[in-house]
Amino acid sequence: MTHAIAILGASGYTGAELVRLISTHPSMRIAALSADRKAGMQMAEVFPHLRHLDLPELVRIEEIDFSAIDLVFCALPHATSQAVINDLPDTVKVVDLSADFRLRDLDEYAKWYGKPHSAPDLQKRAVYGLTEFYRDQIRNARLVAGTGCNAATGQFALRPLIAAGVIDPDEIIVDLKAGASGAGRSLKEHLLFAELFENIKGYSLGGTHRHLGEFDQEFSAIAGRPVEIQFSPHLVPATRGILITCYLRGEPETVHDTLADAYRNEAFVHVLPMGQTPAMKDVRGSNFVHIGVVADRKPGRVTVIATLDNLTKGSSGQAVQNANLMLGEDESAGLMLAPLYP
Repeated sequence: MTHAIAILGASGYTGAELVRLISTHPSMRIAALSADRKAGMQMAEVFPHLRHLDLPELVRIEEIDFSAIDLVFCALPHATSQAVINDLPDTVKVVDLSADFRLRDLDEYAKWYGKPHSAPDLQKRAVYGLTEFYRDQIRNARLVAGTGCNAATGQFALRPLIAAGVIDPDEIIVDLKAGASGAGRSLKEHLLFAELFENIKGYSLGGTHRHLGEFDQEFSAIAGRPVEIQFSPHLVPATRGILITCYLRGEPETVHDTLADAYRNEAFVHVLPMGQTPAMKDVRGSNFVHIGVVADRKPGRVTVIATLDNLTKGSSGQAVQNANLMLGEDESAGLMLAPLYP
């Protein structure tokens, strides 16, 4: 069976990544693409690397006939998805890539995003989209909220450890390095070549990064009590990729065994042999996560490093993985692409 797919916000990086992945999917067909400011253009004009594909013209959202669509990927800017998804027919399944439905507590949403949620009833039905941990709920969901890419990386490293009680949840320090594509495609001064090249700098420090709302929500639920990590993100001169380093109190071998056991049967999450560390380029352009564990020279201290591609496993690949479950397809369909190297 072939499923008709619409991508809203196709002119952004995550939209283009969705097109790249779905173009080789065995049972998905791109039936509609929206990009309001670029409506009337061909996708090849916006993203020349997709020139070889036969794709529909970019249109405005209101021009799409959703009665002919099985599933919508919503790759719109934060705070715009709520109204759009609220107006879609109930027969259409939705995977949202924005932050609009990630936080279950509406007060927490207002705290982190600075405004009240405009679709609270719809938000109550949304399922958090970290596939490996919510797949049973995702299969039966009408709306799935994709995770933040930084939040996803940290959760792959830490969720099994918090759940098993093998680390001290009050002593979690997370240092993150992220490529520039995580900030989107719109023009920003700090992303200019002259600003970014040969440069590394911290941003949203001191507990102000919005993805902390997801960490608080998920880690506290796992632990059964409040868990607040120390989190320092940095922008690095790379196009895509996230690498997260977690400094923890725990026994290294136990930490490694816990992660290896948790992901033993997962197609996309690979735990490296003890002492080996992953690199961003090892997963570039793929839906894979690599995790490494290193013992510290101090007894009872351990470092866990995880990496993924923010545009694939951190966003669009995760979205396709969730859509596969929602549509009754094999979870890995269209996603077993090897990483791009070098």
